[in-house]
Amino acid sequence: MVFSSLTFLFRFLAPVILFYFIVPKRFRNFVLLLASLVFYAWGEPIYLFLMLASIVMNYFCGLWVAKEKERENRKKARIAVAVSVIFNLAILCFFKYADFTLSNVNALFGTHLKLLKLALPIGISFYTFQSMSYPIDVYRGDASKQKNLITFGTYVALFPQLIAGPIVRYKTIEDQLNGRAVTIDKVASGIRRFVVGLCKKVLLANSIGALWKEILATDLSSLTVLTAWIGALAFTFQIYFDFSGYSDMAIGLGRIFGFEFLENFNYPYLAKSITDFWRRWHISLSTWFREYLYIPLGGNRKGRAVQIRNLLIVWALTGFWHGAGWSFVIWGLYFACLLILEKLFLEKLLEKIPRLFSHLYTLFFVIVSWVIFAFGTAGDLVDSLAAQNPLALTGTYLSAMFSGPLYDTRSLYYLASYAILFVILVIASTRLPKILRDKCYAKLERFPALAGALSSVVLIAAFALCVAYLVDGTYNPFLYFQF
Repeated sequence: MVFSSLTFLFRFLAPVILFYFIVPKRFRNFVLLLASLVFYAWGEPIYLFLMLASIVMNYFCGLWVAKEKERENRKKARIAVAVSVIFNLAILCFFKYADFTLSNVNALFGTHLKLLKLALPIGISFYTFQSMSYPIDVYRGDASKQKNLITFGTYVALFPQLIAGPIVRYKTIEDQLNGRAVTIDKVASGIRRFVVGLCKKVLLANSIGALWKEILATDLSSLTVLTAWIGALAFTFQIYFDFSGYSDMAIGLGRIFGFEFLENFNYPYLAKSITDFWRRWHISLSTWFREYLYIPLGGNRKGRAVQIRNLLIVWALTGFWHGAGWSFVIWGLYFACLLILEKLFLEKLLEKIPRLFSHLYTLFFVIVSWVIFAFGTAGDLVDSLAAQNPLALTGTYLSAMFSGPLYDTRSLYYLASYAILFVILVIASTRLPKILRDKCYAKLERFPALAGALSSVVLIAAFALCVAYLVDGTYNPFLYFQF
C-alpha cells in the first residue's frame, strides 16, 4: 500500500498540503475530496466507482430522511434509513463475505459453487460504517442534513483515516466539515502527532513484527512454552503499535487540515478488566457498535438475559467485522464470554483485588485473544501458512503456550536478542513517556525558544530515523489495511 512508501510521503502528501493552504477556504473541501479520491484510486482504481456510489447513495438517503422528518412521516424516514443500511451492508457483505459464505455452503452440502475471489476494497469496513452513521444521525436528530454533495463526499472519502480508521461518525465532525479553523499551532501539533504515529509503526511495530514473523515461519508444533509466549507478546505489541500508530498519523493529518478526530486508543494495556480494555482499544469501533447496535437492541435496560443476548450478538458481529473467517467469530465470542462473566460477577471481584492482579488477569486474556486473532490472517503474514486451517494453527500455538518443553536455546536467544526492545515496548505502552515529556516541558517553561528548538530537533531526528528504516526495510503495510 502507498502509505508504506516514500513515494507516497513526498509525491502525494506534500503537494496536497501545499495546495490545500493556497486555495481559498471555500474550495478546501473540494481539494480534500479530489485528493482523497486520487489516494483511493492509487490503491484500488476499479473500486473508486464503489466509493462514489457509496457517497451518492448515502447523500441522497440523508436528504430523504430529512425530508420525511420535516413532513413528520417517521415511517418513510425509517424506510430511508433502512435503504441506506441495506445498501451499505450489501456491498460490505458481497465483497468481504461472499467467498466465505460460498465456502461454507460447499463444505456443508457438498456442492462445488465457484468462489468469486474478489479483491477486498481497501477500507470498505471503515467507510461503510461511516456512511451508515450519517442517515441514522439525521433520523435521530443528532445531525443536520448535508445539502452539499462535495462536503458529504469529503466526509466519506477523507483520506487521512480512510483506510484503517478511526471510524469517524458524521455527527462528531459535522461542524468541522462546514467550517474549520486552521492555525499554525494546529498544524505544528498535527505534524508532531503524525511523526509519533510514524515512529510507532516503523520503529516499534515493524521491529517486533519481524520476531513474530520469524517464529511463525518455524514448525509451530515444536515451539517451547517460552518461545510461544515470546511470539504471542511480540504480536500483542505489534498490533497495538501498528494500529495506534496509524490512528495517530490519521489524527495528526486530520489536525493539519483543521479536523479534530476523536482518540482511538487510551493505553489499553493498562486496563484492569476486559470491560476496561474495550473502553481503551479501538474506541471508535466499540463506540459505533454500542451506539448503533447494542443500545438499539436494548443494551442492558431489559434485564440480564437480554443483555447477555445483546453482548453475544454484538461481539460475534464485531469479530466478523474484522474478517471473513471463523477465527474472527470465535475471537469475538471469546470476548463476549469474558464480558458476560464480568457483568455477572467478575467485575465486582476485580474492583476488590489489588490492581496488579486485575491488570495481570486482563493482560493474560488479551494476549491469548491476539493469538486467536493473529491466525485469522496468518496466511497474509507467512506464505507457508496460507493453505493451513487457521483454527488448527490456533490450537497448535495455544497448546505450545501451555504444554511441552519450557524453553530451549532458540527461546533463550530470542529473549536475549529482543529483551531491550521488549522493555522499550512496555514503557512506550504506558503513560511514562508522556509524563517525562511534560516534566521536560515544565522545566523549560521559562525558555520557550529553547523548548521549541529541542522539540523540533527531536521531531526531525525521529522522522529522519523513520525514513532511514523505510529506505532500508521491506514492504510492511499496516495490519488493519486488510479489514
